[in-house]
Amino acid sequence: MTEASGGVLGECVVAEDPAGVLYLRFRRTAGGPPDSAGYTGLLALLGAFTPVVEAAPPDGALADVGGALRYFGRDAQGLASVIRVRALALHGVDCAIGAGANPMVARMAARRAAPGTTFVVDRGEEAAFLAPLPAAALDGVGAATARTLCGYGLDSVGRIAAAPLATLQRITGVRTGRELWERARGIDRTRVVPNAAARSLAAERSFPRDELSPEQHRRALLSLTEELGARLRGEGQVCRSLAVSVRYADRTGYATLTRSRTLGEPTAHSAALTALAYRIHESFGLQRARVRGIALRAEGLADAGLASRQLTFDPADERSRRIEEVADRLRERFGPGAVKPAGLAA
Repeated sequence: MTEASGGVLGECVVAEDPAGVLYLRFRRTAGGPPDSAGYTGLLALLGAFTPVVEAAPPDGALADVGGALRYFGRDAQGLASVIRVRALALHGVDCAIGAGANPMVARMAARRAAPGTTFVVDRGEEAAFLAPLPAAALDGVGAATARTLCGYGLDSVGRIAAAPLATLQRITGVRTGRELWERARGIDRTRVVPNAAARSLAAERSFPRDELSPEQHRRALLSLTEELGARLRGEGQVCRSLAVSVRYADRTGYATLTRSRTLGEPTAHSAALTALAYRIHESFGLQRARVRGIALRAEGLADAGLASRQLTFDPADERSRRIEEVADRLRERFGPGAVKPAGLAA
Protein backbone atom coordinates (compact mmCIF):
# COMPACT_ATOMS: atom_id res chain seq x y z
CA MET A 1 0.00 0.00 0.00
CA THR A 2 1.53 3.27 -1.05
CA GLU A 3 0.58 6.91 -0.97
CA ALA A 4 1.94 9.59 -3.27
CA SER A 5 1.47 13.35 -3.34
CA GLY A 6 0.52 15.42 -6.37
CA GLY A 7 2.89 16.04 -9.26
CA VAL A 8 3.54 14.28 -12.53
CA LEU A 9 5.84 11.32 -12.03
CA GLY A 10 8.52 10.31 -14.47
CA GLU A 11 7.95 7.78 -17.20
CA CYS A 12 7.97 4.12 -16.23
CA VAL A 13 7.43 0.96 -18.19
CA VAL A 14 4.38 -0.98 -17.04
CA ALA A 15 3.80 -4.53 -18.20
CA GLU A 16 0.61 -5.13 -16.23
CA ASP A 17 -0.26 -2.90 -13.29
CA PRO A 18 -2.13 -4.74 -10.52
CA ALA A 19 -4.14 -1.64 -9.52
CA GLY A 20 -6.21 -1.06 -12.62
CA VAL A 21 -9.26 0.72 -11.15
CA LEU A 22 -9.28 4.30 -9.88
CA TYR A 23 -11.90 5.95 -7.69
CA LEU A 24 -11.69 9.73 -7.74
CA ARG A 25 -13.24 12.19 -5.27
CA PHE A 26 -13.48 15.72 -6.67
CA ARG A 27 -13.24 18.85 -4.52
CA ARG A 28 -13.11 22.41 -5.77
CA THR A 29 -10.13 24.40 -4.51
CA ALA A 30 -12.64 26.94 -3.18
CA GLY A 31 -14.41 24.14 -1.27
CA GLY A 32 -17.35 21.86 -1.98
CA PRO A 33 -18.08 19.46 -4.83
CA PRO A 34 -18.04 20.63 -8.46
CA ASP A 35 -21.20 22.00 -9.99
CA SER A 36 -23.12 20.07 -12.63
CA ALA A 37 -21.20 21.53 -15.58
CA GLY A 38 -17.86 21.05 -13.86
CA TYR A 39 -18.68 17.46 -12.97
CA THR A 40 -19.60 16.69 -16.57
CA GLY A 41 -16.30 18.23 -17.69
CA LEU A 42 -14.36 16.07 -15.24
CA LEU A 43 -16.00 12.93 -16.59
CA ALA A 44 -15.03 14.04 -20.09
CA LEU A 45 -11.46 14.53 -18.86
CA LEU A 46 -11.40 10.93 -17.61
CA GLY A 47 -12.84 9.85 -20.95
CA ALA A 48 -9.64 11.04 -22.61
CA PHE A 49 -7.77 8.31 -20.71
CA THR A 50 -10.30 5.47 -20.78
CA PRO A 51 -13.79 4.90 -22.19
CA VAL A 52 -14.72 2.85 -19.12
CA VAL A 53 -15.85 5.62 -16.75
CA GLU A 54 -18.73 5.27 -14.30
CA ALA A 55 -20.24 8.41 -12.80
CA ALA A 56 -20.77 8.38 -9.02
CA PRO A 57 -22.41 11.75 -8.34
CA PRO A 58 -22.23 14.17 -6.71
CA ASP A 59 -18.44 14.18 -6.36
CA GLY A 60 -16.99 10.84 -7.46
CA ALA A 61 -16.19 8.64 -10.44
CA LEU A 62 -14.83 5.16 -11.13
CA ALA A 63 -12.44 4.53 -14.02
CA ASP A 64 -11.07 1.23 -15.29
CA VAL A 65 -7.58 2.26 -16.45
CA GLY A 66 -6.07 -1.17 -17.07
CA GLY A 67 -5.65 -0.45 -20.77
CA ALA A 68 -4.61 3.18 -20.17
CA LEU A 69 -1.72 2.12 -17.93
CA ARG A 70 -0.21 0.08 -20.74
CA TYR A 71 -0.98 2.70 -23.39
CA PHE A 72 0.53 5.62 -21.47
CA GLY A 73 3.36 3.56 -19.98
CA ARG A 74 2.67 4.57 -16.39
CA ASP A 75 1.74 2.88 -13.15
CA ALA A 76 -1.42 3.78 -11.22
CA GLN A 77 0.25 6.52 -9.20
CA GLY A 78 1.77 8.09 -12.30
CA LEU A 79 -1.48 8.10 -14.27
CA ALA A 80 -3.43 9.41 -11.28
CA SER A 81 -0.94 12.28 -10.98
CA VAL A 82 -1.47 13.26 -14.62
CA ILE A 83 -5.25 13.21 -14.16
CA ARG A 84 -4.98 15.27 -10.99
CA VAL A 85 -2.82 17.95 -12.64
CA ARG A 86 -5.21 18.28 -15.59
CA ALA A 87 -8.29 18.44 -13.31
CA LEU A 88 -6.65 21.19 -11.27
CA ALA A 89 -5.47 23.17 -14.29
CA LEU A 90 -8.62 22.87 -16.40
CA HIS A 91 -11.39 22.80 -13.80
CA GLY A 92 -9.93 24.14 -10.55
CA VAL A 93 -10.69 20.79 -8.90
CA ASP A 94 -8.36 18.69 -6.78
CA CYS A 95 -8.69 14.93 -6.54
CA ALA A 96 -8.27 12.35 -3.80
CA ILE A 97 -7.70 9.08 -5.64
CA GLY A 98 -7.84 5.47 -4.54
CA ALA A 99 -6.39 2.70 -6.72
CA GLY A 100 -7.05 -1.01 -6.47
CA ALA A 101 -7.65 -4.18 -8.40
CA ASN A 102 -11.46 -3.78 -8.27
CA PRO A 103 -14.07 -1.05 -7.67
CA MET A 104 -14.66 -1.88 -4.00
CA VAL A 105 -10.99 -1.71 -3.04
CA ALA A 106 -10.51 1.47 -5.07
CA ARG A 107 -13.45 3.16 -3.28
CA MET A 108 -12.16 2.16 0.13
CA ALA A 109 -8.63 3.26 -0.75
CA ALA A 110 -9.99 6.66 -1.78
CA ARG A 111 -11.24 7.17 1.79
CA ARG A 112 -7.63 7.00 2.95
CA ALA A 113 -6.41 9.49 0.35
CA ALA A 114 -6.25 13.16 1.25
CA PRO A 115 -6.87 15.76 -1.50
CA GLY A 116 -3.83 15.84 -3.76
CA THR A 117 -2.75 12.26 -3.00
CA THR A 118 -3.23 8.75 -4.33
CA PHE A 119 -3.58 5.72 -2.06
CA VAL A 120 -2.75 2.47 -3.87
CA VAL A 121 -3.65 -1.03 -2.72
CA ASP A 122 -1.70 -3.48 -4.86
CA ARG A 123 -3.13 -6.82 -5.90
CA GLY A 124 -2.52 -9.37 -3.16
CA GLU A 125 -2.49 -6.74 -0.39
CA GLU A 126 -6.27 -6.36 -0.13
CA ALA A 127 -6.67 -8.57 2.95
CA ALA A 128 -3.90 -6.78 4.84
CA PHE A 129 -5.39 -3.40 3.96
CA LEU A 130 -8.91 -4.36 4.99
CA ALA A 131 -8.24 -6.47 8.11
CA PRO A 132 -7.75 -3.65 10.69
CA LEU A 133 -10.81 -1.69 9.55
CA PRO A 134 -14.05 -1.75 11.61
CA ALA A 135 -16.91 -3.81 10.22
CA ALA A 136 -18.91 -0.67 9.41
CA ALA A 137 -16.12 0.53 7.10
CA LEU A 138 -16.53 -2.43 4.75
CA ASP A 139 -18.09 -1.29 1.51
CA GLY A 140 -21.79 -2.15 1.45
CA VAL A 141 -22.16 -2.68 5.22
CA GLY A 142 -24.79 -0.39 6.70
CA ALA A 143 -25.33 0.56 10.32
CA ALA A 144 -27.87 -2.20 10.99
CA THR A 145 -25.68 -4.97 9.54
CA ALA A 146 -22.66 -3.64 11.42
CA ARG A 147 -24.56 -3.78 14.72
CA THR A 148 -25.61 -7.37 14.00
CA LEU A 149 -22.05 -8.42 13.18
CA CYS A 150 -20.62 -6.68 16.25
CA GLY A 151 -23.16 -8.49 18.39
CA TYR A 152 -21.44 -11.73 17.38
CA GLY A 153 -17.95 -10.35 17.96
CA LEU A 154 -17.29 -9.70 14.26
CA ASP A 155 -16.34 -6.08 14.79
CA SER A 156 -13.49 -5.85 12.28
CA VAL A 157 -13.09 -6.79 8.63
CA GLY A 158 -10.31 -9.20 9.58
CA ARG A 159 -12.63 -11.10 11.92
CA ILE A 160 -15.32 -11.23 9.25
CA ALA A 161 -12.79 -12.67 6.80
CA ALA A 162 -11.70 -15.29 9.34
CA ALA A 163 -15.26 -16.38 10.16
CA PRO A 164 -16.58 -19.53 8.45
CA LEU A 165 -18.81 -18.80 5.48
CA ALA A 166 -21.62 -20.88 6.97
CA THR A 167 -21.54 -18.79 10.15
CA LEU A 168 -21.88 -15.53 8.25
CA GLN A 169 -24.74 -16.96 6.23
CA ARG A 170 -26.60 -18.02 9.37
CA ILE A 171 -26.18 -14.52 10.84
CA THR A 172 -27.01 -12.39 7.80
CA GLY A 173 -28.58 -14.70 5.22
CA VAL A 174 -27.18 -16.82 2.42
CA ARG A 175 -26.60 -14.14 -0.20
CA THR A 176 -25.49 -11.38 2.16
CA GLY A 177 -23.20 -13.76 4.03
CA ARG A 178 -21.49 -14.80 0.81
CA GLU A 179 -21.00 -11.18 -0.24
CA LEU A 180 -19.58 -10.21 3.17
CA TRP A 181 -17.23 -13.19 3.17
CA GLU A 182 -15.87 -12.27 -0.27
CA ARG A 183 -15.64 -8.53 0.32
CA ALA A 184 -13.77 -9.00 3.58
CA ARG A 185 -11.14 -10.80 1.52
CA GLY A 186 -10.98 -8.02 -1.04
CA ILE A 187 -13.06 -9.86 -3.66
CA ASP A 188 -15.46 -7.73 -5.67
CA ARG A 189 -17.23 -9.24 -8.67
CA THR A 190 -18.69 -5.96 -9.89
CA ARG A 191 -17.24 -4.11 -12.85
CA VAL A 192 -16.93 -0.48 -13.81
CA VAL A 193 -20.02 0.20 -15.93
CA PRO A 194 -19.64 3.10 -18.37
CA ASN A 195 -22.43 5.64 -18.09
CA ALA A 196 -23.07 9.32 -18.59
CA ALA A 197 -23.68 11.83 -15.87
CA ALA A 198 -27.42 12.36 -15.59
CA ARG A 199 -28.61 15.92 -15.87
CA SER A 200 -28.71 17.16 -12.32
CA LEU A 201 -28.44 20.07 -9.92
CA ALA A 202 -26.43 19.85 -6.72
CA ALA A 203 -25.85 21.87 -3.56
CA GLU A 204 -23.90 21.28 -0.38
CA ARG A 205 -23.74 22.51 3.18
CA SER A 206 -20.51 22.15 5.17
CA PHE A 207 -20.29 22.50 8.92
CA PRO A 208 -17.33 24.42 10.44
CA ARG A 209 -16.72 21.43 12.72
CA ASP A 210 -18.07 17.92 13.17
CA GLU A 211 -21.79 18.41 13.85
CA LEU A 212 -23.51 15.95 16.20
CA SER A 213 -26.97 17.49 16.35
CA PRO A 214 -29.61 15.70 14.23
CA GLU A 215 -31.62 18.93 14.31
CA GLN A 216 -28.76 20.76 12.58
CA HIS A 217 -28.51 17.95 10.01
CA ARG A 218 -32.22 18.32 9.21
CA ARG A 219 -31.87 22.10 9.11
CA ALA A 220 -29.11 21.72 6.49
CA LEU A 221 -31.32 19.37 4.46
CA LEU A 222 -34.21 21.84 4.63
CA SER A 223 -31.92 24.60 3.41
CA LEU A 224 -30.71 22.41 0.54
CA THR A 225 -34.18 21.37 -0.62
CA GLU A 226 -35.36 24.97 -0.51
CA GLU A 227 -32.39 26.05 -2.61
CA LEU A 228 -32.72 23.26 -5.16
CA GLY A 229 -36.50 23.63 -5.34
CA ALA A 230 -36.18 27.35 -6.08
CA ARG A 231 -33.49 26.71 -8.71
CA LEU A 232 -35.59 24.02 -10.39
CA ARG A 233 -38.68 26.20 -10.51
CA GLY A 234 -36.65 29.17 -11.74
CA GLU A 235 -35.31 27.09 -14.63
CA GLY A 236 -38.66 25.49 -15.43
CA GLN A 237 -37.40 22.03 -14.46
CA VAL A 238 -38.58 19.12 -12.36
CA CYS A 239 -36.53 16.22 -11.00
CA ARG A 240 -37.32 12.52 -10.81
CA SER A 241 -35.07 11.52 -7.90
CA LEU A 242 -32.89 12.83 -5.08
CA ALA A 243 -29.46 11.70 -3.91
CA VAL A 244 -28.27 12.58 -0.40
CA SER A 245 -24.58 12.36 0.52
CA VAL A 246 -23.40 12.57 4.12
CA ARG A 247 -19.73 13.01 4.94
CA TYR A 248 -18.98 11.92 8.49
CA ALA A 249 -16.06 11.01 10.71
CA ASP A 250 -15.25 7.38 11.48
CA ARG A 251 -12.23 5.45 12.71
CA THR A 252 -10.54 5.65 9.32
CA GLY A 253 -10.94 9.40 8.88
CA TYR A 254 -13.90 10.69 6.90
CA ALA A 255 -16.31 8.51 4.96
CA THR A 256 -19.11 9.46 2.58
CA LEU A 257 -22.43 7.65 2.28
CA THR A 258 -24.68 8.33 -0.70
CA ARG A 259 -28.20 7.05 -1.30
CA SER A 260 -30.81 8.01 -3.85
CA ARG A 261 -34.55 7.45 -4.12
CA THR A 262 -37.15 8.17 -6.75
CA LEU A 263 -39.92 10.66 -6.11
CA GLY A 264 -43.54 9.63 -6.44
CA GLU A 265 -43.77 11.95 -9.45
CA PRO A 266 -41.40 14.43 -11.12
CA THR A 267 -41.57 17.65 -9.11
CA ALA A 268 -39.87 20.86 -8.06
CA HIS A 269 -42.14 21.31 -5.02
CA SER A 270 -39.89 22.03 -2.05
CA ALA A 271 -42.13 20.26 0.46
CA ALA A 272 -41.99 17.02 -1.56
CA LEU A 273 -38.21 17.31 -1.93
CA THR A 274 -37.80 17.94 1.80
CA ALA A 275 -39.95 14.97 2.81
CA LEU A 276 -37.95 12.59 0.61
CA ALA A 277 -34.61 14.06 1.70
CA TYR A 278 -35.57 13.49 5.35
CA ARG A 279 -36.51 9.86 4.63
CA ILE A 280 -33.23 9.19 2.84
CA HIS A 281 -31.27 10.77 5.69
CA GLU A 282 -33.10 8.70 8.31
CA SER A 283 -32.33 5.52 6.34
CA PHE A 284 -28.60 6.00 7.00
CA GLY A 285 -29.15 5.28 10.70
CA LEU A 286 -26.26 7.60 11.68
CA GLN A 287 -27.17 8.17 15.31
CA ARG A 288 -24.92 10.78 16.94
CA ALA A 289 -22.76 10.81 13.83
CA ARG A 290 -20.05 13.46 13.58
CA VAL A 291 -21.17 14.97 10.29
CA ARG A 292 -18.93 17.43 8.44
CA GLY A 293 -21.07 18.04 5.37
CA ILE A 294 -24.31 17.15 3.59
CA ALA A 295 -24.86 17.32 -0.16
CA LEU A 296 -28.08 17.01 -2.13
CA ARG A 297 -28.41 16.30 -5.84
CA ALA A 298 -31.62 16.55 -7.84
CA GLU A 299 -31.37 14.01 -10.66
CA GLY A 300 -33.28 13.10 -13.80
CA LEU A 301 -34.18 16.66 -14.72
CA ALA A 302 -36.96 17.26 -17.22
CA ASP A 303 -38.99 20.14 -18.59
CA ALA A 304 -41.68 21.08 -16.07
CA GLY A 305 -44.09 21.89 -18.89
CA LEU A 306 -43.99 18.28 -20.08
CA ALA A 307 -44.32 16.68 -16.65
CA SER A 308 -47.64 15.32 -15.42
CA ARG A 309 -48.88 15.91 -11.90
CA GLN A 310 -51.24 13.75 -9.89
CA LEU A 311 -54.16 15.76 -8.49
CA THR A 312 -54.49 15.24 -4.73
CA PHE A 313 -57.56 17.39 -3.92
CA ASP A 314 -55.69 18.28 -0.73
CA PRO A 315 -56.38 21.92 0.26
CA ALA A 316 -53.22 22.05 2.37
CA ASP A 317 -51.08 20.95 -0.57
CA GLU A 318 -52.68 23.48 -2.92
CA ARG A 319 -52.23 26.23 -0.33
CA SER A 320 -48.56 25.25 0.10
CA ARG A 321 -47.96 25.47 -3.64
CA ARG A 322 -49.62 28.91 -3.88
CA ILE A 323 -47.48 30.17 -0.99
CA GLU A 324 -44.44 28.76 -2.76
CA GLU A 325 -45.28 30.70 -5.93
CA VAL A 326 -45.60 33.92 -3.97
CA ALA A 327 -42.32 33.24 -2.14
CA ASP A 328 -40.55 32.66 -5.45
CA ARG A 329 -41.75 36.03 -6.76
CA LEU A 330 -40.57 37.77 -3.59
CA ARG A 331 -37.15 36.08 -3.82
CA GLU A 332 -36.86 37.11 -7.46
CA ARG A 333 -37.56 40.71 -6.54
CA PHE A 334 -35.77 41.08 -3.19
CA GLY A 335 -33.13 38.34 -3.26
CA PRO A 336 -32.85 34.66 -2.26
CA GLY A 337 -32.95 35.44 1.47
CA ALA A 338 -36.17 37.44 1.36
CA VAL A 339 -38.38 34.49 2.36
CA LYS A 340 -37.35 31.48 4.40
CA PRO A 341 -39.18 28.55 6.01
CA ALA A 342 -39.78 28.90 9.74
CA GLY A 343 -37.33 26.03 10.31
CA LEU A 344 -34.51 28.19 8.94
CA ALA A 345 -35.32 31.30 10.97
CA ALA A 346 -32.33 32.45 12.99
